[in-house]
Amino acid sequence: MKIGAAQFASESGNVDANIEIHLDWIARGRSEKLDLLVMPEMSLTGHYGSDNFLAVAMTSSDPRLLQLAEEAGDMTVVVGFVEEGLAAQFYNTAVMLKAGKVVHLHRKVNLANYGKLEEGKHYATGRFVDTYSLDKDWRAGLLICADLWNPALTHLAFLHGATLMVTPVSSAIEAVGPAFNNPDGWARAMRFYAMIYGAPCIMVNRTGVEKDLTFWGGSRIVDPFGAEIAVAGSDEEMITAELDFDQVRKARYQLPTVRDSNIALVHLETSRLIDELGVPDFIGEHRE
Repeated sequence: MKIGAAQFASESGNVDANIEIHLDWIARGRSEKLDLLVMPEMSLTGHYGSDNFLAVAMTSSDPRLLQLAEEAGDMTVVVGFVEEGLAAQFYNTAVMLKAGKVVHLHRKVNLANYGKLEEGKHYATGRFVDTYSLDKDWRAGLLICADLWNPALTHLAFLHGATLMVTPVSSAIEAVGPAFNNPDGWARAMRFYAMIYGAPCIMVNRTGVEKDLTFWGGSRIVDPFGAEIAVAGSDEEMITAELDFDQVRKARYQLPTVRDSNIALVHLETSRLIDELGVPDFIGEHRE
């Protein structure tokens, strides 16, 4: 399978302009004969699309999304946007588009509310972690940015059968704080997850500057042994890589993390915590 990551600067709050940008990247992806092309988190609105929130929100059946899906053809394309769900609930959402349809949807679960990030002011929390079958071997887990900083969500995606992790992000140098190195953190996280679960990972970031945030690009594709196959710089570009499922088979045979996951124990201990503490704000105190 040939996959690509397109990193670029969206025009903040201008969905129609960003549709044109996406159409260009889709055309490039099709010319490269990609099977999967991934855009950054909130690619259709920009990081601060929430400043013009109600104007940029769209449903998952919006004709503009379906236009992108039509142009995608047989290639699967991942884009991000502000989704308006039922009862006027709004989500940070990523969708997979193919052959004129929205074939998979993920609403961000782990909203970022720290440093300069205030997603909790704008978005409802996603409630599901699921996967999507790209073909008989490749099943994609689609998680958005801070979702991966909750390892339980990543674990769930792989237990749901993911053999590829797809992660659109919107990561800025200044987002968390001066002592936190975002580029280094993402490089470590992607290599860690790929190695632990024996699955390739693709992370796609934006570029450019929006207000007080500098987006560093650095999109990357990592193989199932944790080695970086392709890494982008800080400017607009598309990186690509060809994935061989036989590498996943070898990695998972040598390090059987998914096989040895004790789901029953995790379920038992999680249920026990909820019974004892309710839904805890902090899990750190062991009770005998």
